[in-house]
Amino acid sequence: MPDTIETSAAAAAKTEPSAPQQGRRKRRRLVADGLLSTWRQPFLILSVLIILVVALMAVMPGLFTSIDPRDCSLGQSRLGPRSGHPFGFDMQGCDYFSNIVHGARISLEVGLLVAVLTFLIAMVAGSLAGYFGGFVDVVISRVADIILGVPVGIASLVILYQFKSRTVWTIVLVLVLFSWAGTMRYLRGSVLQIKQLEYVQAARVLGVGHWGILRRHVVPNAITPLIVMSTLSVGIGMTAEAGFSILGVGIKLPTLSWGVQIAAASSDGNWQVAPFLMFFPAGMLGLTTLAFVVLGENLRDVLDPRGR
Repeated sequence: MPDTIETSAAAAAKTEPSAPQQGRRKRRRLVADGLLSTWRQPFLILSVLIILVVALMAVMPGLFTSIDPRDCSLGQSRLGPRSGHPFGFDMQGCDYFSNIVHGARISLEVGLLVAVLTFLIAMVAGSLAGYFGGFVDVVISRVADIILGVPVGIASLVILYQFKSRTVWTIVLVLVLFSWAGTMRYLRGSVLQIKQLEYVQAARVLGVGHWGILRRHVVPNAITPLIVMSTLSVGIGMTAEAGFSILGVGIKLPTLSWGVQIAAASSDGNWQVAPFLMFFPAGMLGLTTLAFVVLGENLRDVLDPRGR
């Protein structure tokens, strides 16, 4: 009889989900509820549509225009919108709508590369610093403190000024250099909290190695703020690229980007003669940045149900 009771108890223990499994199931239910409620918001739907349209412009510009952006005629210089040319013509007489469509690729590429590289560096550095602590934490945190203490704007301009020609990767690497430290600190704080939780301690007692605990228990539960911040970093990277171009240390013609077009409209008072030269690229940049901000805010609500 005792053997039967022990067998039944063992079977029940096997079938009953563990605390981490219960926590993951509860979290999945909360995330699903958050998705259902979030997708009813019109601003989120609009922001996703804007991002999809811009992504299609970047990947398949032929879907939006068949005009070569470098097919120009000086006789049409700075002419306003008209039939077949809804955005008018730029200073060289090139179709401005085609320029805007083809310029989406570089602008979005800079934003996405900055977000992805910042995410990866911050994830690795923040996880190691928060979980292992001690010497590892001191080294990573002090390097981050140094970077956070540098005036980003001036330092970026000084570094970019040293290059005779600036490419997408030049801009991206400078932005990542000064953006990973702040993001890393958020992840480090999350890891410090999560590594003290009971299921992490239980995994350690059961003999799970440090890398297994990090991979399966700590990082997946600490990564939420990093995902949200990376979404916001896309818009920040796109805006920074435009700012560098305006200041003369960014990408230059003949490369097409919204930042390059804003810079061209700013030079020699072109925007005063033809305001649409500034309005269209600045409007597209502003809308896309705002769309990523709205997406990031809603991702935070979905991925972190406790904050709702």
